[in-house]
Amino acid sequence: MLLTGGLKSLLPHVLRRIIRCNRLSISNTSGMAEGYKQANVVILHKSLADNFEKFCHANDGPLPLLYRSQPGDWKCPSLSSDSDIRTDCLEYRKYEHGTCTGSLKSLKEYSEQLKDMVTFYLGCSFSFEKAVQKAGIPIRNVEQKCNVSMYKTSVPCYSVSVFHCNLVVTMRPIPESKLGAAVLATSELKEAHGAPIHIGDPGLLGIHDLSKPDYGDPVHLHPGDIPVFWACGVTGVEAIINCRAPLAFTHSPGCMFLTDLKNDNVRSLGGVPQVHCISRDPLHFSIVSAEAAQKIKTLETLIGVDPGERGIRHLQRQGELLRACLAMSHAGSVLITTGFPTHFSHQPPEENDGPPGALAIAAVLQALEKQVAIVTDHRALDLNKKIIEEAVRLGILRKSIPLLSYQRESADSALMFLCEDGNPERPRFDHLVAIERAGMAADGNYYNARKVNIKHLVDPIDELFLAAQTIPGVTTTGVGDGGNELGMGKVKDAVKKHIKNGDVIACDVEADFTVVAGVSNWGGYAIACGLHVLRCCELHDRYLRRAVGFPRAPSRSLWVPALPSVTKEEKLLKALVQLEVRSGKTASLEMEVDGLPFYNTHSLMIEKLL
Repeated sequence: MLLTGGLKSLLPHVLRRIIRCNRLSISNTSGMAEGYKQANVVILHKSLADNFEKFCHANDGPLPLLYRSQPGDWKCPSLSSDSDIRTDCLEYRKYEHGTCTGSLKSLKEYSEQLKDMVTFYLGCSFSFEKAVQKAGIPIRNVEQKCNVSMYKTSVPCYSVSVFHCNLVVTMRPIPESKLGAAVLATSELKEAHGAPIHIGDPGLLGIHDLSKPDYGDPVHLHPGDIPVFWACGVTGVEAIINCRAPLAFTHSPGCMFLTDLKNDNVRSLGGVPQVHCISRDPLHFSIVSAEAAQKIKTLETLIGVDPGERGIRHLQRQGELLRACLAMSHAGSVLITTGFPTHFSHQPPEENDGPPGALAIAAVLQALEKQVAIVTDHRALDLNKKIIEEAVRLGILRKSIPLLSYQRESADSALMFLCEDGNPERPRFDHLVAIERAGMAADGNYYNARKVNIKHLVDPIDELFLAAQTIPGVTTTGVGDGGNELGMGKVKDAVKKHIKNGDVIACDVEADFTVVAGVSNWGGYAIACGLHVLRCCELHDRYLRRAVGFPRAPSRSLWVPALPSVTKEEKLLKALVQLEVRSGKTASLEMEVDGLPFYNTHSLMIEKLL
């Protein structure tokens, strides 16, 4: 028997010969033949082969197809010079009608049956381990001399005919400081599963206990390690189980076929990836291309001008717009709130900064096919109903959206509003957005910029944002332009120091992400544009869909109507004037927002963002 020492440096054809002779005392091929591609193996009847190939192409993250043999062909000339699939894996599994009926060291006794069977060779994550190590990143399962951990997830693959199953993933613990390097090292190795499909809490994939993998061995995390998940070729094994074929064979998980191909031929997947944390409870990171991230940072810079000379540059935090957009991109259901009744002596008291930005966000969320609702003051329900109707009539919204109000009736009212039966494990919304919404100050009151208390006009929607902080998986964004808006508590010290009347008016309630703009509507437009940028990012799209199914190519017919435009915003502002919703700074019923003319100020900003 040969032990593991020196196997890393042996060439694949040498290792295959040793495996063929059954002379290795190892349980998996992780770390062997460094720098060469390894392959998962699925062998099934030729009548199923065409549909299985379609299944692989439809789910090429877990099932990157390296080679498909002809029926009865035991060799794979494009992958190896001298191989025999009957003998060249460490161990095989036999499946009959969906049940594993044994583990085998050789398939030679089934040579007659194999004449009518087709072999599929599928990419394997063991292939990228050398590239990860070259980037200075430890491979914990290699360090711990064990197989990689593999888990069944709750993520369904794209079904084709009889082939259907949930995604299987491998998990590798990666130090948090090395996450970006790990994604970069693997993202272009598409035939080895490419970039991770999830970084963070395993529960978000439906994995409940990392210490109990479905395949492979438990791999222990070091302090500071983050669980990182890659699509796994054992997904093919699950598909074989579910199709209940009379007879099929696969490699035993971790016991790969070693090819003669080096990992040199990389394929770009849409730019250089970046990793950004979007939640700490549960821990969740997202992936985006550097190009898309830079575009969104440019949007953030554009809206950061200060036409009112309020000193908002002191409130700005770089990267908040990007993280807010990423969090919304991952959300399935978003709740938006707006409404600042600064004109307490008028009816209605609302200003016209806020609703247009809120509707711009809602329009793009609708195009993304996310659930979206608006919550506002009970006294303003009729006004907001008319605004939403106008938005639908003008083509800003594809359809009407639910309009809600919130009142505090008991200590758990906010939890009951946000969650099914008040259960934090069943939230109705994944993300909350406040845009130009009056925010509660430290003394419990609500103030306009002139330090006038308007608490009598404001429902305690802040409580929803405070409750969201206690619900795992629910994130929040606050958009403002003066520091007294809901969500600006994150920058309250800067508001008190640099904004006029800031010591009194500063909002005390934080949001996870704080988007500061010269005018709050601009922040809404920027979020809409940022979501569009993410939608068009191939790396981010792949991460969202967990590398299963087909890329969601952006459709101009869907997107152009969803984005804000000068024409639509002009018509909406005219409708707000008709509803007697006034400019914030001047209380005028002219074509202006916050005292700034729509034409050549707001219209110009929209054009720049687009």
